[in-house]
Amino acid sequence: MTQLVSTTTGLYPLPEWAKDELSDLKGHQKEDLISGDEGEEIVAAYEDARGEVIDDQITAGLDRVVEGQLRWDDMLAHPLAVHDSVHTAGIVRYYDNNNFYREPVVRGDLDFDGDVADELDAAAEHVDEGLQAVLPGPYTLADLATDDHYGDDEEFLAAVGEFLAGEAKAFPEEVETLFLLEPSLLESPPGDGEDARTSEAIDAVASATDADVVAHTYWESHRGDGAVDEKVYAHLLDADVDAVGFDLVANHEDTAYVINEYGCTDDVALGVVDGKNTLVETTDEIHERVEWTLANTPGADFETVYATTNAPTFYLPSSKYEEKLGVLGALDPEVHA
Repeated sequence: MTQLVSTTTGLYPLPEWAKDELSDLKGHQKEDLISGDEGEEIVAAYEDARGEVIDDQITAGLDRVVEGQLRWDDMLAHPLAVHDSVHTAGIVRYYDNNNFYREPVVRGDLDFDGDVADELDAAAEHVDEGLQAVLPGPYTLADLATDDHYGDDEEFLAAVGEFLAGEAKAFPEEVETLFLLEPSLLESPPGDGEDARTSEAIDAVASATDADVVAHTYWESHRGDGAVDEKVYAHLLDADVDAVGFDLVANHEDTAYVINEYGCTDDVALGVVDGKNTLVETTDEIHERVEWTLANTPGADFETVYATTNAPTFYLPSSKYEEKLGVLGALDPEVHA
């Protein structure tokens, strides 16, 4: 029997009231985005919004609850954008959509910061069980940044991995699961040699925490098909992660192929709800996607399936994100192939 665990990839949309309030408090310019040294009123607004999105997840019945990452103005670049050794340069496009982030330019050693751990400490006060952390994967974070300090791509990727490992090591003990989000593995996959180093960097982060670690891949691939490169996937399996995540919304057939061809981890995360589309799935549709995957990967024998959004939901209106939480929370905890 396979256990179904309902969760999300985090990075939620701000509640509408919080958008209005924070717009007035923060301003509208690049320099008004989160830097880590906000005043009391801004901090209080984010705290209230955090409590609300955590309550949304608990009310929906999700098995894992994320902090929400509401402060992440720069999306997955956030952990570097608030670091003292990083200069935020101009606004650049976030992959191939209409979202933008401040380019983080690393100008000094990436020592411990603790920003994400602080957020999780605050979230733990609201969550009795099932707290889940979210971090950018090291390859993605390095891909979104510019190195003006280390001077070598290999050294820079390793430094980003060690930085994220330090953040993960500081997580509160209540954290049960960590999702490492790696869209760049699909959008701009590593080449020969770099793919193995990416696995080592992911392994460094995974080894720093006692939580179950999911390396989640998503986004449209460089080929336009939403599937992870076979060689990249094979190296990803070398990392000491508990589960690999796949975007079934973008490509389910190639997902089944790589699992059958190369094997998989004992657990798996399946992106069965579209985090970038306002169309709300039904629980039957989600169960069908999970059951199709299990039926078409007969050799995998997964112990746990994380049923999740395929991508963060910050693209969505608050009302649609809440509806999607509801259908995930209503899933049957056991699933049959």
